[in-house]
Amino acid sequence: MTRGRWPLLGGFALASMAAGLMLGAVPIAPGEVWAALRDAGAPAGPIVRGLRLPRVLQGFLVGGSLAVSGAVLQALIRNPLADPYLLGISGGAAIAAVVVIALGLTGAWILPLAAFGGAMAALLLVYRLSLVQGRRLDAHILLLAGVVVSAFTSALVSAVLTLSEAAQLRNAFLWMLGGLGGASWQSLGVFAAYSVIPLVVLARQARGFDLLALGDDAARHLGADPVRLRRLAYLATGCLTAAAVATCGMIGFVGLVVPHAIRRLWGPLHLTLLPAAFLLGGAFLVLADTLSRSIAPPVELPVGVVTSLVGVPLFALLLRRTLR
Repeated sequence: MTRGRWPLLGGFALASMAAGLMLGAVPIAPGEVWAALRDAGAPAGPIVRGLRLPRVLQGFLVGGSLAVSGAVLQALIRNPLADPYLLGISGGAAIAAVVVIALGLTGAWILPLAAFGGAMAALLLVYRLSLVQGRRLDAHILLLAGVVVSAFTSALVSAVLTLSEAAQLRNAFLWMLGGLGGASWQSLGVFAAYSVIPLVVLARQARGFDLLALGDDAARHLGADPVRLRRLAYLATGCLTAAAVATCGMIGFVGLVVPHAIRRLWGPLHLTLLPAAFLLGGAFLVLADTLSRSIAPPVELPVGVVTSLVGVPLFALLLRRTLR
């Protein structure tokens, strides 16, 4: 029954990418976009191939990764409100990035590297705090540890921002709201290198995530190792989220709304849920980014603002239908 939906989802993903290439501060006709893709020397070549194409591809990859991470964490914690930022990863990235901005450190890769390092440090801290009962990775303790680390890093961020100058304060807020303005072929390649292995690891464990929904005892009797599965899932989603935050800042609601929408259309089986969430998450973020740079050109809204404005009513609608 879901086979007929795959062409629709694939077509929607392609349409979102086409819209991202055509729309923006300078609208470009479809024929000119196609000519630029075929020939770098076309008049629209520098805009399409040099600016918009890496931005669209990076947005699609980041959105898909966040959606997959959200779907896996919701299965891991058995909480439909779980999202990639719930486990303290974004807080660790935020405090490292804000400190770098407040110190005025320059360099194309200083901020992303600092954010990635802070996210991984928070990941390890939450992981250590959640090891209880003989090194057993408990989902509820994992959630509580993430909340504690998020609250602590949020307090540190507030303290640093209070002591920062106005220009540094604005730059920090813009980064925290998320954006794809710094996308390039180089940043796309770096994010792809960080995301391929975690995505493959999560895809290979799709059946195990289905078994986790039955409970640890049932999953163990059916051949799955819940502790090992949770550890793999936590580390893989943590790496994906850390890379996404380091590259684009904090972009909310993609990892929360998209898995809910896909479950209503595709069902709960992760073998189809994860690839469908990747396609829809990528398309959602590309469209949000296209809207963010098309509303009031040449001013560009942070894409995190657009995803929140769209994601909140969508999530409320999905939640209402689910409760019904």
